[in-house]
Amino acid sequence: MEQAEIGLIGLGTMGSNLALNIAEKGHRIAVFNRTTSRTDAFKANAGELSDRIVPCHSLQELAAAIRPPRPVIIMVLAGTPVDEQIAQLREVLSANDIIIDAGNANFRDTIRRFKELESTGLTFIGMGVSGGEEGARHGPSIMVGGTEESYNRVEKVLTAISAKYKGEACSAWLGTDGAGHFVKTIHNGIEYADMQMIAEIYGVLRDGLGLNPKEIAPVFDTWNTGRLNSYLIEITAKVLNADDPKTGKPVVEIILDRAGQKGTGKWSVIEAQQLGIPATAIEAAVAARVLSSLKTEREAAEKAYGDLGLGRISGDKDALLADLELALFAGKVAAYAQGFAVMSGASQQFGWDLPMPTIAKIWRAGCIIRSQFLDTIAEAFSAEDNVANLLMTPAFIAMMKEAHPALRRVVARAAEAGLPVPALSSALAYFDAYRQGRGTSNLIQAQRDFFGAHGFERIDAEGAFHGPWGSNG
Repeated sequence: MEQAEIGLIGLGTMGSNLALNIAEKGHRIAVFNRTTSRTDAFKANAGELSDRIVPCHSLQELAAAIRPPRPVIIMVLAGTPVDEQIAQLREVLSANDIIIDAGNANFRDTIRRFKELESTGLTFIGMGVSGGEEGARHGPSIMVGGTEESYNRVEKVLTAISAKYKGEACSAWLGTDGAGHFVKTIHNGIEYADMQMIAEIYGVLRDGLGLNPKEIAPVFDTWNTGRLNSYLIEITAKVLNADDPKTGKPVVEIILDRAGQKGTGKWSVIEAQQLGIPATAIEAAVAARVLSSLKTEREAAEKAYGDLGLGRISGDKDALLADLELALFAGKVAAYAQGFAVMSGASQQFGWDLPMPTIAKIWRAGCIIRSQFLDTIAEAFSAEDNVANLLMTPAFIAMMKEAHPALRRVVARAAEAGLPVPALSSALAYFDAYRQGRGTSNLIQAQRDFFGAHGFERIDAEGAFHGPWGSNG
């Protein structure tokens, strides 16, 4: 029997969809699931693709079914289950075989696993996959970290199954060990910020202008035809237009306002802090999700404070809608600038040499934050070497000069109306602080020196100095 080109372990929703995608693109794939009945059912339900699927009932059978060097994709829960699966695979795989973790792993775990396998003859790939269930089935964005040699073994399959943007595959090797999973983490951090800002704009439209979901949906639909064209804006319009079959009400109105999270947003914030690179819009978005989970406390606070006499925003509706569009765009610019700055810092810290234009390009289709805006980012990185921050590239300077006044007006009017816009506010504060040549940290340095003798730098001399606090104390 012809051997499979690749193997896959874990036939949950994502694993099943990825396996079907691989088979559909013409590659024979061996599959294994701990519950053998699921493996058999998967092949039985694969229809015309079943001939390219090799069901295996043991890991030994799986290894025997794959053409060496054997690449095996793991699609199991992140954390300990991945380590357990790797330990089991080490008993059946041979030198030069490749274990591929395609889950949402912490990149530091990926670095550890990569190093642990180096002395065994096996190699490890940490592969970020973005696009959800639909992406896994029909074309995700794929971010690969590992040795270039191991990527070359699976490049043909990954290129075939990835999303395509104007004929270009949205899959790439980004660097060694944890590079792929780190880029996926920052992708998700930007996604958090993007979603939070959209939700904040929705809140202004709902609570500030008193619009219902069916009135708000066309607004996002229209924005999706312009500078905000993106997957998240597109689905926002669809979500707001959808009705609940049970009640007949707009489905968004019967959903509890308590957002979940799986950890990648938090990881992106932690790593930004570790690297000393501000990612304030992402931080605000993660904090907003945490605050949303405090549903009981928020309801109690609403009763305690009562009606503050705020809420509605008056004035020219069309002018406000135009401001909201530009404000959302400005916030998006800041969030992406922060995310790419974090990746740039990590690239230096971990020696990855991350290809920034390539990252922007492979995010243009398949992934959750895909948008036309990423073309501009790719061009900005391609036009200049060593871009410190996207906000300093000509295209972004022009965009922010146009958009920041609207962001400023929206944040101010939302604050006056008592409408929370934490991510948009953080984006504005970041922009203002970033463009301020003379800030206020001189006072902080004076305070630090006063109570801790930490010293400070002078504007008129080199070296470390202390203030005359003793004589003033």
